[in-house]
Amino acid sequence: MQTLTAPRTTDALAARLIITRARTLELVADLDDAALERVHSRLMSPLVWDLGHIAAFADLWLSRQPGAPPPLKPELFALYDAAETPRADRGALPMLRPPAARAYLDATLDRALDAVHDGDPFVFGLIAEHEDQHQETMLQCLQLAGLGTGPALQPAEPGPRTIALPAGRYPIGATEGFSYDNERPAHERPLDAFAIRRAPVSNREWRDFVADGGYQDPRWWTAAGWAWRAAGDVQRPRFWIDDTATAQVFSEIVALDDDAPVSHVSAHEADAFARWAGARLPTEFEWEAAAGAGVLEGTGQVWEWTSSTFTGYPGFAAHPYREYSEVFFDDGYRVLRGGSWASSAAVRRRTFRNWDHPQRRQIFAGVRLATVTEEDR
Repeated sequence: MQTLTAPRTTDALAARLIITRARTLELVADLDDAALERVHSRLMSPLVWDLGHIAAFADLWLSRQPGAPPPLKPELFALYDAAETPRADRGALPMLRPPAARAYLDATLDRALDAVHDGDPFVFGLIAEHEDQHQETMLQCLQLAGLGTGPALQPAEPGPRTIALPAGRYPIGATEGFSYDNERPAHERPLDAFAIRRAPVSNREWRDFVADGGYQDPRWWTAAGWAWRAAGDVQRPRFWIDDTATAQVFSEIVALDDDAPVSHVSAHEADAFARWAGARLPTEFEWEAAAGAGVLEGTGQVWEWTSSTFTGYPGFAAHPYREYSEVFFDDGYRVLRGGSWASSAAVRRRTFRNWDHPQRRQIFAGVRLATVTEEDR
C-alpha cells in the first residue's frame, strides 16, 4: 500500500505560483493589445505595465537567491520600479508590448519553478503575493474602464446587529506563515470595551444616507472630507447610477442588491456615513480583535475602512525592503482591513493591512461601523 504524505511546503508554493499566474492571464485573456496598452485612468497603470512589472519583480528577486543565475532582463528593472515610476506617468514609458510581456512572464515563472525547491520560501511567497495584489489593481482598472464582468456581492446572514467585546489585551499581528513587515512584530494591544457591527453597511443603508441629504450636509463631514466632496461634486458611491438603484459593475449596469455591502466608497464618505448613523469607524486594532474572536460576518467581500493611520507596530523592522511599507508610514494613508472579493485568499488573512489615500474610491472598499462610546462623544 502506498503511504500518503503531506505535500512539501515547496510543492505548495510551486502550485500557488502556477495558479496565481493562470489567474493573472485569465484577467486579460479577452483583451486586445490596444486595451492592454491604453491608459484607462490616471489612477491606474496600463494593464500591460502590470504584466511587465509582475515579471520584472519576480526576475529581480529570483536573481538575488544564493547561486541563482543573473536576471533575465535587468535593463527593465528601473522601468518597472513602482517607486520610481508614478502611475500617472506609466502610459508614456517604453513598456514591453503585450506579446513580449507575456513571454517575460512565462520565462520568469519557469525560472521560479526550477528554483522553488532549493530557494528561500519567503521569496517565493513574496513573488506570489505581489502578483496576487497586482491582480486586484488590474481588476480596479478593468472596473474603471468598464471592461469584463464581476461577481454579485452577497447579503449578510441574519443575526445580531452588533457584537460587544470586553476590554482587554488582544493579540495583534502575524505569528506564522507568510506576512509582510507591517504585520509584525506580533504583540498584545490593550483595548477598551467596544461594540462593532456584525456585518458591513449595506446598499439599503447607504441609499438612506443619500436620500436624507447626507452628501449635502457638512455636519457629517470632516473639513478635508467636505472639501473633497465639494471639489468633485460627489453625490453617491462611485459607479452608482443617478437613480441609486443600479450601478456600473465592470461592463454591465446591474440592479443593486439592497442587502449586499456597499462598495467603492472613500474613507471621507465612510467617516461621514458613520457620523450620520450615530456611530464611528473602528480602529484597525478593534477590527483585528473582532476578526480574531470570530464575530465578524461578511468579511472578504469589500475592504473595510478603519479610522487608523498607517504606521509601524512597536519594534517594526523593514523587511525585505523599505519601499514596501515604511516609506508610507505616518503620511496620511488610511488602513483598510479584511480583503475584498478581488483579493486572493492569502491576502484576506486577519492580519493583512491595506492602505490608501482617504479619497480613493476605485478600491473595492466598504464600511463596518463601531458603536460610539462616551469617550468618543
